[in-house]
Amino acid sequence: MATLETPLSSLLTSELDITPGTNALADADRITLVPDAHYPYHPSSGVVTDPAVVGATVAILERRIDGEVVVAGRSDDTISFERTAEYLGYESLLERFDADPVDLASEGHTDTRVTVGDDTVSTLVPSRLTRSTVVTMPSLRPTETGRVAGGLRTLAAMLEDGTDETDASADSRALGAARAIDPALSVLDATTVYAGEPYAANTLFAGPAAAVDAVGTSLLERSFEADDVVRRAFDDDRPSITVTPVGVDPESFDLESLRAALPTGGLPPADDTPAPVTAAYRLYAAVSGDVVPPQLEGGE
Repeated sequence: MATLETPLSSLLTSELDITPGTNALADADRITLVPDAHYPYHPSSGVVTDPAVVGATVAILERRIDGEVVVAGRSDDTISFERTAEYLGYESLLERFDADPVDLASEGHTDTRVTVGDDTVSTLVPSRLTRSTVVTMPSLRPTETGRVAGGLRTLAAMLEDGTDETDASADSRALGAARAIDPALSVLDATTVYAGEPYAANTLFAGPAAAVDAVGTSLLERSFEADDVVRRAFDDDRPSITVTPVGVDPESFDLESLRAALPTGGLPPADDTPAPVTAAYRLYAAVSGDVVPPQLEGGE
């Protein structure tokens, strides 16, 4: 956290100008941080938003604003957010601050209708996200379909009405959620990246959610045009994005060099885990009380 506070402070104070009357974050009564927080021992990427990035962000915001800060996630059929937060260390982390983890699945939802292209999309959005200033905090990793996870899809994962990315309506729901929630900012944690294998990129990005997702798409060498969520999220005026590298000289930072340095690849196949590993993990889970990783649930 100590290492991360300096670059994050630069992003959240100087370059984004969090001063009263000039920025939505500065005047917010409640800020809800939505990190990429899922079961961290998943046998695919296992990459989540680094809790230290979340903690440093909470620390900076609490020093600079008077509003409430919470960290939100959502329970699903696989694991409760309370347990995920415990695995990620959120409980002990947030005890240092006046911030709490919040399970959006246990709160009310608002039925929102948003125009996406020629369609009207109806989504059940957590009411907290429509009543507070939202900051998405995705990690840099691909999804199961190969596209960037990103802040827009992180928001979509909070919806009540499902986010199966193979569903034909998933893209419209993701866009509808983004427009209904209208996040004030996205902070992309690229301190550790997954692209076929993990890589320590030691970089943070911040800016509008669509712009940050577009940069993530480029860094993972995915097609911008093929990603309907990111492509359709842009208005006519494409916003700028601030880049702050962590632990290196900003003057020497080069986005092209970072892209070239990242591994190239996606997630391993869901059936790629050897049967003895699956059996051993299930035995361990039964004895320890841990959960079976989602990708092993469907194995024989």
